[in-house]
Amino acid sequence: MQHKILIAEPLGKEGLELLQQHTNVDVCLKLSPDDLKAILPTYHALIVRSATQVNDALFDAGENLIVVGRAGVGVDNIDVASATKHGITVVNAPTTNIVAAAEHAVAILWALARNIPQADASVRRGEWKREQFSGVELVGKRLGLVGLGRVGSEVARRAVGLGMEVVAFDPYVTLERAAQMQVKMISFDEVLATSDFVSLHTPVTKETKKLLGADEFAKFKKGARLVNAARGALLDENALLDALDAGQLAGAALDVMEQEPTKNERLLNHPRVVVTPHIGGSTAEAATRVSLEIAEEVLAVLEGRPAKFAVNAPMVSASLAQILHPYMDLAERLGRLYTKWVGGPLGKLEIEYAGKIAAEDTGVLTAGIIKGLLEPIVETRVNVVNAALLAQTHGLSLAERKTRDVSRYENIITITGERRVSGTLLHDEPHIVQLDGNWVDFVPSGYVMLTRHRDRPGMIGKVGTLLGAADINIASMQVARDGPRGEAIMVLTLDDPVPQDVMEKIYQELDIQWSKVLDL
Repeated sequence: MQHKILIAEPLGKEGLELLQQHTNVDVCLKLSPDDLKAILPTYHALIVRSATQVNDALFDAGENLIVVGRAGVGVDNIDVASATKHGITVVNAPTTNIVAAAEHAVAILWALARNIPQADASVRRGEWKREQFSGVELVGKRLGLVGLGRVGSEVARRAVGLGMEVVAFDPYVTLERAAQMQVKMISFDEVLATSDFVSLHTPVTKETKKLLGADEFAKFKKGARLVNAARGALLDENALLDALDAGQLAGAALDVMEQEPTKNERLLNHPRVVVTPHIGGSTAEAATRVSLEIAEEVLAVLEGRPAKFAVNAPMVSASLAQILHPYMDLAERLGRLYTKWVGGPLGKLEIEYAGKIAAEDTGVLTAGIIKGLLEPIVETRVNVVNAALLAQTHGLSLAERKTRDVSRYENIITITGERRVSGTLLHDEPHIVQLDGNWVDFVPSGYVMLTRHRDRPGMIGKVGTLLGAADINIASMQVARDGPRGEAIMVLTLDDPVPQDVMEKIYQELDIQWSKVLDL
């Protein structure tokens, strides 16, 4: 199937060309919310930047939508919870503008320290007031970072190179990791109280929204300067302005605001505030990287491959994806076969990963198994994005078990509950290799007939005769038994469905405990 992608905001030509090589692409910029909602049902993917609000109403309208790509890092403008509910993958491009964002944070920090924007504006007005724009040097000053993640660590590296002392607060970074970057880890309050410059590099969460307010600004070292090139919601702008007016802070440099574009005239007109229009990630190099990365992520999802940067699905590294991707089809087929075989409530199940695969993070495979288990019995679209949520909704309880011990095959995945089914890959093709403890070998596709019976002479021929009389062709047949004339399972792969009257004949004329045809 040829997918359709809608690009609703500007995307670099490199990424656009990559998408156009693989699928149909429409670029429709500056759409109103109503216009976007009206055309979205025909598209399988939507790519946006930060301006488009992708909300629950859009997800409701996107009946064919598979993936939403955010060409950038933050997904504040995307209702990720609604996407998950609708089974839509959200991907972003988190690694592409790290250098650009870090360099911009340092750039506005330097501009703040030396009053560069104010001096530039003064000269353009025909003035020459050198004495008004005396700044401060960075060498020997303490820079306090709130957040030492990807961008924060790049800022730290540059600040160390400028001769600054760098301290940081980040509860998720080890002392050893910080020491490698020549950064001293201290408490949040200590960062505020002792730093000459404070720079924010943390995401917006319930805990960090309005992280800096009046109480926090009162804790700042008097005369300190603030840099925020992360997220506008991290601080209270009016509290910041009050702190500036009171002389508690000497200045602030902001690339992000609480509302964008900002309408805070007090902020825009303040003589000790440097502002830029959220351009931290806006470089030619970053634009190229972000367009290519988001194009690759969107194509991966559309083609059924694991995405490296899925926001609401199991994240898989490139190396792990190479290992696990061949098993995704097996995982889904195992789940589908189990549900159709049981034909009733699923309840509690155990998933066992045996062999070398047990050493890997198999979360994405478990999500694939859930997809296979639920798809035959729910109307909602099921995929690895909403699998765990739907499992909980439908009372499905899963426990994982891993072991390196395995016989016969390099790797085996097993589902155990009311029934037990195991599968593996043979020549990169999914094979079912065990049913209720009986060793078998068949590809789980098309029509598969399973029977449970006593192992008796002529049983195979009788079943074949009844099916042949009904013009049902047998593609393959095998029997697994626990011993001579003991319990046996017969597996027949068929080219045709089996009518109900033929099934009744099999029950009536043969000593069959049970028989079931699965449409896989």
